[in-house]
Amino acid sequence: MPRVKVSVIVPVYNTGKYVDECAPSLVGQSLPADEYEVIYVDDGSTDDTLTRLEKIAAAHPNVQVHTQPNSGWPGAPRNLGMRHAKGEYIQFVDHDDMLGPEALERLYEHARRNGADVVLGKMSSTMVRPRRLFRHTVDACTIENDELMQSMSPHKMFRRAFVEEHGLRFPEGPWILEDLAFVSAAYLKAERISVLADYPCYYWMKRDDGGNNTQHRFNPRHGFWSNCRTIVRGIKDGTPPSDDVDALQNRLLHRLYHVEILSRTREPEILREDPAEQRERFEAARRLAVEEFPAAVRDGLPAVSRLRADLLEGGDFDGAVALAERVREVKARSTVGGLRWEEGRLVADVTLDLLRGDGEPLVLVERDGKRWLDPELLAGVPGTEDGWEVRDPFRLAYAELVVKDRDREDWWYPEGDLEVRLEPCGEGRARLVASGRLLLDPERLAGGRPLERGVHDVWAYVQLLGVDRMVRLTGDGTPGTPATGPALTGGRLALPYWTGSGQLALDVDQRQRGLGPDTAGAAAANTARGERYLPLPYVAASAQSGPARVKVTVSALSVGAELVPGEGGTTAALRLPARIKLPSGRHPVRLPKTDAPVAYAVVGDGTLLRLEGPAHEPGTGRRLLDAVADNRQVRRVRRRLGR
Repeated sequence: MPRVKVSVIVPVYNTGKYVDECAPSLVGQSLPADEYEVIYVDDGSTDDTLTRLEKIAAAHPNVQVHTQPNSGWPGAPRNLGMRHAKGEYIQFVDHDDMLGPEALERLYEHARRNGADVVLGKMSSTMVRPRRLFRHTVDACTIENDELMQSMSPHKMFRRAFVEEHGLRFPEGPWILEDLAFVSAAYLKAERISVLADYPCYYWMKRDDGGNNTQHRFNPRHGFWSNCRTIVRGIKDGTPPSDDVDALQNRLLHRLYHVEILSRTREPEILREDPAEQRERFEAARRLAVEEFPAAVRDGLPAVSRLRADLLEGGDFDGAVALAERVREVKARSTVGGLRWEEGRLVADVTLDLLRGDGEPLVLVERDGKRWLDPELLAGVPGTEDGWEVRDPFRLAYAELVVKDRDREDWWYPEGDLEVRLEPCGEGRARLVASGRLLLDPERLAGGRPLERGVHDVWAYVQLLGVDRMVRLTGDGTPGTPATGPALTGGRLALPYWTGSGQLALDVDQRQRGLGPDTAGAAAANTARGERYLPLPYVAASAQSGPARVKVTVSALSVGAELVPGEGGTTAALRLPARIKLPSGRHPVRLPKTDAPVAYAVVGDGTLLRLEGPAHEPGTGRRLLDAVADNRQVRRVRRRLGR
């Protein structure tokens, strides 16, 4: 009997229909069913969840169901699942999420190949932005790679012997942040951690009823602040202290400070919640920040975040509100230029910067040999009348481009890096700008594989001075129109266009768009002439691409045609079948949803003689040859000669 490679542990409580939606992704894995097990642990559900689980288990021998009295949180069910697990590795899944079809097989192979204690699989989500942690696959690293702190959910694969050796368990009962406690402890103990970024392993999905959102997060019964303190102390106990802002301990604590502490001081939370309740959170966050976090953590923050921390630790709630109101108005701006196809890749020059609420660039001002934060941003913020110094404008600054598969919620990172630089604005002012090139290869973007058929939107993420924004990559094109010409790549059409909101998007394999009205103007100017194929200079092509099938209408006859790489491999050509059942003559060739012809087919006695562009002007010599070719006796002789 094959050994169990992976145990999938799923805590459930009053999940109802979501159990049935998640189950197919668990029982339908590419890993053979006798090589993994699915362990459901019902935490005392009061609806029909248990009945649904038992039905799933009855149909699948590798599914087992365990029950326990309600504990009120996922920690205890996960621990019970671990006690029943027989797999070499353990994968945690929430009851309303899904796995990619090959997730377990790929994660297990990656883990075994690298001898990993923990494996982080690429996550796709409808709820959070993509994490740069999943930009590249990593064979082996340790907690020294502090980007691991971007992913603190338990939805990972852990080596069971490693978990047992170190006695790793989830806190039980209503214990908020139980996932951070378990994962941070695992990171600190692990000798080898791997990241699998070239395949979407885990789909963290938003439920229609909002049931997977953490509710009553700050309920005293759940102990948010005391639990956060416990996690901070665990990290401090597992790492050496240092006054260096870039020391490991301070880098690890940065995530907790930024997410769990500074969130109480910034938009949208501080502007959205009831002021009385938010003041309580603010004061609790202040106490924790002052008592548990080393000064080096605050000192290592970028300028705006460091100002928030200063207002927090000084107890200035009104100042934090004023700053949040100003920063809320800051927007990211994207500029796209020179959009084109090069060697099968969509290429563009990209620039990103930040704008104040009045539409002017967010700047730094030089004074007394130092740089100071834009005084317009600080207007009305108490305690900043003399300005706020920007010690290091590049502190934790970065920007990146990401491409989202609109149908599948997958995020991918195109080639090319964006560089952050200071650009002078005159009069002792400068702005931070991120710029570089978009290099989007439809045939390699999805973890080295072709993008799936569908629409793929291009986004940018920018983090400058402690202000972070996710922004649509936009240009100056008219919404709903082509951004540049189409391309033939990998036997499929790729059509860049501006969406209704002006965002750059790429339609792969004619999911919503196709050759048609968008190409009518370029087609009308085509002067080319060919035999069975017509060069289309307005359609780029990769030399390695196979043909793509398209439908055309020749006069009133629907014909299956192909787009193929043209001579030289940089543009495409339209190829029609040799036999077309039409009268002799010159017939317009139209693409779907177009009135203007893309070409003309010259037909003689049901045989395609050649294709001509709409702007091609045949000479009298060619017309004479056509007339000769129409002679049946001549055609009969030519066929016999193989011509």
